[in-house]
Amino acid sequence: MASTVTDRPGYGQLLRTPGAWTFLLPGFAARQPFAMLTIGIVLLVQHTTGSYGSAGAVAAVTGVSMALFAPQTGKLADRFGQRAVLLPGVLVHAASVSALTALALADAPLWALFVAAVPTGASVPQVGPMVRARWAAVLGAAPGREASPLMSTAAAFESVTDEFTFVIGPVLATALCTGVHPAAGLITEAALTLVGGLLFAAQRRTQPTVRNADSGASRRQASALSVPGVRVLAVAFLGIGAVFGGMQVSLTAFAEEIGRPGANGLLYGVFAAGNMLAGIACGAIAWKSGPRRRLIAGYAALTLTASGLWAVHSVPLLAGLGLLVGLSIAPALISGYTLVDALVPGSARTEAFTWLTGSVALGQAAAVTVAGRLADAHGAGTGFLVPLVGTVLALITLVSLRSRLAAAAPERTVARGVGHRKPVTVD
Repeated sequence: MASTVTDRPGYGQLLRTPGAWTFLLPGFAARQPFAMLTIGIVLLVQHTTGSYGSAGAVAAVTGVSMALFAPQTGKLADRFGQRAVLLPGVLVHAASVSALTALALADAPLWALFVAAVPTGASVPQVGPMVRARWAAVLGAAPGREASPLMSTAAAFESVTDEFTFVIGPVLATALCTGVHPAAGLITEAALTLVGGLLFAAQRRTQPTVRNADSGASRRQASALSVPGVRVLAVAFLGIGAVFGGMQVSLTAFAEEIGRPGANGLLYGVFAAGNMLAGIACGAIAWKSGPRRRLIAGYAALTLTASGLWAVHSVPLLAGLGLLVGLSIAPALISGYTLVDALVPGSARTEAFTWLTGSVALGQAAAVTVAGRLADAHGAGTGFLVPLVGTVLALITLVSLRSRLAAAAPERTVARGVGHRKPVTVD
C-alpha cells in the first residue's frame, strides 16, 4: 500500500515508513562485504604473487563476472522472490571466496585464480538493488502512477548508503589484511555476506510481491532490458562507472607521480565526500523538476567538472575539482534510479536495478584498465581523460534518446471500446 505524503518529504519521514528498518539494517550488513571484495582480492593476491598487475587482473575478472551475471540474478529474484535467490547465492559466494582464498595461499597458478574469480563475482548478492526494490514496494511505486514524493528521497538515501559502504569497506578490509593476515579481509567478507544475506532473506514481509499468475501474459513477461528507457539508462550508467574507475586509478597514479603516495587517500576521500554530501542534499530537497530533467542536468554538470581533471597538477586544485566531480555524481545517479520506478513494472524492477549496478561495475572495470594503461604510458593526467570521455558519451546518449525515458501508461478512452496509451511526463 502506498504511503500518504502530506508534507515535504525528508529522511525522517522516509525512515518512519512501516517496515523500513526491518530490511535496512540487515541490508546494510549484507551489502557491506561488496565494498571489501575488490581490495581484499588485490591485497591477498599481491601478497602471494608479488604483483599488483596479477592482483588487479584477478579483481577485474571478478568485477566483469559480477556485471554480466547480476542482471540474471535480478531477473530470478523478480520471478521467484528475493529469498529464493539469496539463500543459495550467499552459500555459493561464501564457498567461492573460500576457494579463491585457499588457492591464493597455496600459490596456485594465475589461471586457477581466474577460474575461481568467475563464480566469486557471479555470486555477489545483489542486495543494493533488492533494497531499492523493497523501497519501491513499500512506497507503492508503479508505472503509470504518480510516484511517491519519497521515492526520490529513498533513491538519495540508497546512494548515500552505497557511498558510505565504499568508505568503510575498503578501510576495514585493508586493516584486516595488513594488521591480522593477508587473507583476513576476504574471510571476513565471506562471513559477513553469509550472515547478512541470511538475515536479509529472512525479512519476508517487505519482500516485493512475486507475480506468478498463470496467464499467458505473465508467462511471456519480457526482461526489464526490453524497456527502451532501461537500455538508455544502462548505457548512461557506464559513464558513472568510468568516473569511479578512472578517478580511482588516476588519483593513485597522480599521487605516486608527485612523490606523495599518501595523498591518494585524501584525494579519493574528498571525492567520495562530495558524492555523499550531494546525495544527502538530493534527498532533503523537494524537487519541482522531474527526474529526467535532473538526470540530464546531472550528467552535464559531471561532464563539465570532469573536463578539467587532466590539466590539474597540484593537490589542492585536484582535491577541489574532485569534490565538484563527486558533488555532480549523486544527482545523476539518484535521478536514474528514480526513473526506474516510472519505467519498469514491479515484476521486473529488481532486474532493472541490477542492470544499472552491473553497468556501473562494467564501466568501472573498463575504466580501471584503460586509465591504468594511459597513466603508465603517458602519465597520470591522461588517465583523467577516461572519466571525461565516459561522461561525454553518456550525456550524448541521454540527450539524443531522452524521449525513451518517458514512461507509457494506459489511458482508457471511450471510443468504440479501444484503449489508448500516452506517455507519462517525468520531466
